[in-house]
Amino acid sequence: MNKYDEIQKLADQRGLFFPSAEIHSALSGFWDFGPLGANVRRKIIEFWRKEIVRKTDGIEIEGCTIMPKNTFLASGHLDSFVDPVVQCKKCHKIYRADSLIEDIIKKKVPENLKTEEFDKLIKDNSISCPDCKGELDKTKKFNMMIGLSIGPLSKECNAYLRPETCQSIFTAFQKIYKTSRISLPIGIAQVGRVYRNEISPRQSLIRLREITQLELEVFFNPKKAYVPEYKNYEDYEIMIKINESTNPIKIKKAVKNGVISNELIAYYLAVLQEFFEKCGFKKDSMRFRYLKDDEKAFYSKETFDFEVLTSIGWLELVACNYRTDFDLKSHSKFSGVDLAVFEDEGKFFPHVFELSAGLDRIFYAIIENSLGERDGKPVLKLPYFLSSLDVVVLPLVKKGGIYEKALEIYNILKKDFDTK
Repeated sequence: MNKYDEIQKLADQRGLFFPSAEIHSALSGFWDFGPLGANVRRKIIEFWRKEIVRKTDGIEIEGCTIMPKNTFLASGHLDSFVDPVVQCKKCHKIYRADSLIEDIIKKKVPENLKTEEFDKLIKDNSISCPDCKGELDKTKKFNMMIGLSIGPLSKECNAYLRPETCQSIFTAFQKIYKTSRISLPIGIAQVGRVYRNEISPRQSLIRLREITQLELEVFFNPKKAYVPEYKNYEDYEIMIKINESTNPIKIKKAVKNGVISNELIAYYLAVLQEFFEKCGFKKDSMRFRYLKDDEKAFYSKETFDFEVLTSIGWLELVACNYRTDFDLKSHSKFSGVDLAVFEDEGKFFPHVFELSAGLDRIFYAIIENSLGERDGKPVLKLPYFLSSLDVVVLPLVKKGGIYEKALEIYNILKKDFDTK
C-alpha cells in the first residue's frame, strides 16, 4: 500500500477527513474534517499567521465569500478563469484536457495552451476516452466560477462565490489603507473559503470544489521594492527549478542574476520556505518552480509555484505571483474609484506580490510527511505545534485518589491546552 492509500485509510479510521454529507451520496470535491483533522488545520492556520503574517508585520481582514458580478468583470475572471475541457462523443464523460494528456504522456502540460494545441496533443498521442475508448470532441474552455442569483426578484446571475480570497482585499484596499494608517510596503492577509467548479475533482484533498485559502497580498512601491528584514535572509538558500534544472541559490544572488525580480519578492520566498522547513519538510523535498509565460495566470508577470515532493509526485502548495498593478488598476478603471496612493514620489498604483496557499493541500502534505510506523501501526510524527492534542492525562490506576487527581489536572490544563 502506497502512502496516499495509507493516509486515506488512516483518515477513514480516525475521522481525520471524509466526504461531506456522505450519507446522501456525497458530491465529489467536498470534504469535511473530524475533530483531530480540524484541530491540525486550525494549528496550521495559527502557525501561518505567526510565521507569515505577524512575522512580516502584515495585517489580516475577513471578507465575504459572495461578491457582486462587477468584481469579477473588473478582475478578468469572467473571461479568463477557465480550464480546458474535452468530452467523449460516445459516453459523454467530461475531462480536464491538460490533466488527461499529462496522465498519458507523463509530462507537464501548460493549462494556458490554445484549444487547438490541446487538440493536436490529443491527436498526436492517439488519446481516447479512458472509460469507453470513445473518440474525444474538440477542446473547449470552461469557466469555473459558480454564479448566484441574489434577491427574491433577481432572475439573472448577479453575484458569484469567490474563486480566491484576494479580490476582497483589492476592493477593500483603499478603505484599509486610509483607516489603518499604514504605509507601503504592507501585507494584507486573509484566511477563508473559496469555490471553484472543478471539472474533475480527484485525489481527495488534492483537487476540490470548496477550498480553504491562506493568502497574503503584499502592496509595495515598485521603485522601493525592499524590506529591511531582507538583510537577515540575503544568504538564505532557496531551491529554484528553472526548465529542467533545480538548484539551491542564495536569494541575494538570485536577485543579482535576475532570477527573482527584486529583494522584496526574494524576502517573502525565503520566509515561505522557512515556514515549511519548520513544518518538517527537508530542503531537498521542496522547490520553487519558475513558471513559463504559457503556464502563468493571466494577471501575473512572474510566478513561482512552491512545491513539495509527495508519494503522488511534486505537489503545488503555494502560488507566488507578482501581480504588478493589474488588480488595483483594473478595479479602479471599472468602478470609477481612484485606488492610487500618494507617497513621497507622488501618485501611483501599488504593485502586488502574492502568496496564495491552499490549506487542504498543505494539510495533506504535512500528514504524509509526518506519517510513520510504530509496532506495525501507522503513527503521525507531527511537529509539536501542529499536533492535534497538546496534552493527554492518563491515570494508571483508579485507586487511592489517583483518578480524581488526574481529573483535577485535566480540568486545569484544558483551559489553555488541547487536552484529552
